[in-house]
Amino acid sequence: MSTGLQFDSELARQLEAQYKRPQMILRRAEALRLAAPKAGERALDVGCGPGFLSADLAAGVGEAGAVLGVDQSEAMLELAAGRCSGWPQASFEKADATALPTDDDSFDLAISTQVLEYVADVDGALCEIKRSLRPGGRLVLLATDWRSVAWHSSDDERMARLLSAWEEHLAHPCLPRTLGSRLRAAGMTVTRIERHSIIEGADDVMGYSNMLTGAISGFAPGRRGVTEEEAQAWSSDLRELRERGDFHFSLGQYFFCASRPLPGDQAS
Repeated sequence: MSTGLQFDSELARQLEAQYKRPQMILRRAEALRLAAPKAGERALDVGCGPGFLSADLAAGVGEAGAVLGVDQSEAMLELAAGRCSGWPQASFEKADATALPTDDDSFDLAISTQVLEYVADVDGALCEIKRSLRPGGRLVLLATDWRSVAWHSSDDERMARLLSAWEEHLAHPCLPRTLGSRLRAAGMTVTRIERHSIIEGADDVMGYSNMLTGAISGFAPGRRGVTEEEAQAWSSDLRELRERGDFHFSLGQYFFCASRPLPGDQAS
């Protein structure tokens, strides 16, 4: 699914640590509120990662329900299975978002957070999710608009080059801009769109932006003309800005809620 980053054990552990941060906990709570799992339902977590949301869904559907988490990364699946070991209603499989290991019309709820921007055939993935949902089934997606980044730097041109190189690890860096129309084309009814912002300042030394700085400085060299020296200078500049208290990072993410129409209804 991804065009660049490989979610090996080390990166999986880094992401797991990030998901324990307050901003990620709040984002997960918002996803769960929008999904509103009910006792006895069957829920599908597409791109389950280390399983935090899968565990929340398992608690929501209870022992009478079921949760299936799918991911391409074996390291992520191992973390997810361990996290949900106390929830027998949760199971996990290695699978691509465009070829889900599901029966038709078999889930009441599907959720996928910050995954589809990595999927080249995002329209195929949406059709697979729709196929997996029963008529009337619900879908919650979270997608990032990576060109909405507002990141203070002493060198705006250098920042633009690094962020441009970072886009090479994505299939759809601006997916929220087309996701509504893609959902409708897949035959889904869009019911709600909400913005979720990540905002960090100088005191957020272990936040999302810190992880992103390390990921970008390791990924960007050799891409779109970015050199190793330039990436290190960029990283050092951000560190110095943080130390001076002159640091700002913000990023726009969007929740899309949709449903599979009942027979006789039309997608809108």
